[in-house]
Amino acid sequence: MDYEVKQVTSDHYEEIRECISVKETTICDDVVTNIYLWSHYYHLQYIRTQTGLIWLYQPPFESFTTAPICRPEHLQENFEIAQQYFSDVLHKKLVMFVVDEKSAKTLALSSERYEVTEERNYFDYVYDADKLRTLSGKQYHKKKNHVNAFRKEYEGRYEARMLDFSDAEMIMDCVERWHAAKESEDPYHREEQEIAGLSYILRECHFLPCKMFGVFVDGVLEAFTLGTYDTPTQTAFIHVEKANPQIRGLYPFINQQFLTEAFPEAVRVNREDDMGLAGLRKAKLSYHPLELVKKYTILEK
Repeated sequence: MDYEVKQVTSDHYEEIRECISVKETTICDDVVTNIYLWSHYYHLQYIRTQTGLIWLYQPPFESFTTAPICRPEHLQENFEIAQQYFSDVLHKKLVMFVVDEKSAKTLALSSERYEVTEERNYFDYVYDADKLRTLSGKQYHKKKNHVNAFRKEYEGRYEARMLDFSDAEMIMDCVERWHAAKESEDPYHREEQEIAGLSYILRECHFLPCKMFGVFVDGVLEAFTLGTYDTPTQTAFIHVEKANPQIRGLYPFINQQFLTEAFPEAVRVNREDDMGLAGLRKAKLSYHPLELVKKYTILEK
């Protein structure tokens, strides 16, 4: 079988978007903005099959793929193409990460040949959008207090508004200041790669259907966030959120205001995974998720 391998670039956006549209978006890894955000880090390529799309991730440490992008009835045939590519071209055993639960169950792989395991570190956190917009109820009392404290302390000194690609320079200045002040707990330095991916999006990916929002304090951008809305599932996916941690209430404030201004129709909010980082896990749990969306790893034995 001949495989035409293509790079994930702006030239191939329409083809990628068309393929993605046929699969229900349940995890952040299948959102087109997220794909482009991490495409350089993973040297991401893909194979377009007759009925779907197969991702080829090539990070420095290990080649892998994810669940094929296709309709459920074509999942088995595309899985077999991915298996064949790993066997015949890469000469490696199949490695498939961040597989959504529906795909894992549909494949129903033999335990004699494949090991299928839940990966808690990559479960997506999904929230009730109205709860995050209103911060109503006892469980959000502390968050609401922090937001009110921010409003009171910086009254007349802050501005919260939508941003666009023309704001790229000050957005990058904001996230780079955030990174310089933060002590990372991630041994893989994915925060640095995320910032590099954001820079790429702001420079070259103006076609992406994402929305951006910022909070200025004394005229300086101190918080930034970026997300994408998925209409069929009425879900807002939040891909990037950075704020000056020295400003009390700024994180819950931008979280709340971005949903209110950019995604008023959203029923659910997917704030992605915690990558197994203790601090990030604590922060995501503090917003009281509706559910954790499971993901699986499939390894050929």
